[in-house]
Amino acid sequence: MTDSSRKPVRFALAQIDTCVGDLDGNADKVLSYVRRAADSADVVIFPEMTLTGYPIEDLAFRATFRKAAWEAADGLAKTLAQEGHGDLYVVVGTVGTDHASDNPRNRLVALHNGVVWAGYDKHFLPNYGVFDEFRIFSPGEKTLVLEIEGARIGVAICEDIWQDGGPVAQLASQHIDVLLTINGSPYEEGKTSTRLDLCVKRAREVAAPVIYLNQVGGQDDLVFDGASFVVNQSGTILERSAQFREDLSFWTLPVTSDPQTTDGSVSTLAPLMERTEEVYEACVLGLKDYITKNGFTGVVLGLSGGIDSALVAAMAADAVGGGNVWGISMPSRYSSDGSKDDAAQLAENIGAHYTVEPIENLFTAYQDQLHLQAVAAENLQARLRGVIVMAYSNSKGLLALATGNKSELACGYSTIYGDAVGGYAPIKDLLKTRVWDLAKWRNAKAAKEGNPEVIPLNSIVKPPSAELRPGQKDSDSLPDYALLDQVLAAYIEHAHGRADLLADGFDPQTVDTVMRLVDKAEWKRRQYPLGPKVTALAFGRDRRLPVTSRFSE
Repeated sequence: MTDSSRKPVRFALAQIDTCVGDLDGNADKVLSYVRRAADSADVVIFPEMTLTGYPIEDLAFRATFRKAAWEAADGLAKTLAQEGHGDLYVVVGTVGTDHASDNPRNRLVALHNGVVWAGYDKHFLPNYGVFDEFRIFSPGEKTLVLEIEGARIGVAICEDIWQDGGPVAQLASQHIDVLLTINGSPYEEGKTSTRLDLCVKRAREVAAPVIYLNQVGGQDDLVFDGASFVVNQSGTILERSAQFREDLSFWTLPVTSDPQTTDGSVSTLAPLMERTEEVYEACVLGLKDYITKNGFTGVVLGLSGGIDSALVAAMAADAVGGGNVWGISMPSRYSSDGSKDDAAQLAENIGAHYTVEPIENLFTAYQDQLHLQAVAAENLQARLRGVIVMAYSNSKGLLALATGNKSELACGYSTIYGDAVGGYAPIKDLLKTRVWDLAKWRNAKAAKEGNPEVIPLNSIVKPPSAELRPGQKDSDSLPDYALLDQVLAAYIEHAHGRADLLADGFDPQTVDTVMRLVDKAEWKRRQYPLGPKVTALAFGRDRRLPVTSRFSE
């Protein structure tokens, strides 16, 4: 069906990477993308809380911050008009204030003709997983329809489309031509298809296409994957933006509103990554943005010759270049020649700086005074290595990387103030079996591109070991990783208790061992560095258990 009173509306989807608190920098980026889109678009759309960055957490409570954010929006509107872009409708997210209560609002504003032309406040506030918006923001109380070129554009912010009822239900009766939602939706494995299914449902509910605009980039322990798209009510994808990078793409809302035809409105369709590539790119982007947004010039980490440090080093090289990676081999009397060779080969493969700092003399000096035995002596070695890594970090202004994986973190299989030192932990949300998957994928990618392997094959295939005593293997202290990771996934991500785990088919000894290790290690996890969330349930924001607890099953 055609509405003769309106024209086709050209949307620019500006999927950008913002930084929390960088009001001027974020506004400048908006301006640069509007300039690029100006000759081809009627409406330029940016993500949730564009000007402030997202999530702003308790910055929202500062009246000075909210005032500065308003001034940034007002100033941007004026600048756009001064540059001749006032006829465009520029949709951005920011923080606002509920003047009745003086509480902050998560707000969408449209800039047009030099002013903040219209605004909408988020209605549903997420209060689960990584989100704590109910404590921070006041909910909105109205729906908004923008009239542009005769088209009726309903707007929503992120969580508004995830909940039944509310703004989308109200828009369903308002005969809109398109539903526009701006989002700050963090990445987790498998979420891409979930978002699409949801938006198809909402498109059918409002009988109009849905524009889903998501932010991209890393912010502390969250990674935003972009992957913006447009879908109609028949489930046809009309536009799809790239994953894990900034993107500017265009889509035209045609005059026809017939759901059975796209009427020439299909735009660019960026290919989707397969899941292992997605997870790898998420970790790299999270690390890259943490480095750059916090002003580091490079990273430093210990290279043991094992798979974990090798994968972290490869990610770091992909994030900021091998020339900005400092790898330190810190052999002890127990370090095998093979491990030392693997560490050196890895550093050469990625073009990293490589230094050997033996710890034997330091270990002997401590032992001459302390005379430690068993685990205490093993932990001393790890802590000496931590001291060296932090010394390089302090002296060279480098970000120290912790190299522990989720399996180790779950079971407390790391030394606090030792191998757990650092400012960022790129693989902390990856189970050990996933670490091997990603390492193999990275080497396969190199081979596909005609390059030699990145991670030495021996680091992938040899039995994991901390090499803190003669003949030590991880399997001395932990169940085999193939089994351990299955139990951890059930216990942590699915919250299965002991009875559930036994019903899952796991044997009682393994279940009791794993539960005991996980429960005893909560205090260590509280002190572990930030790292990118890539699963549905990551340690930290997603899983909050008391350190002191006598509950047992």
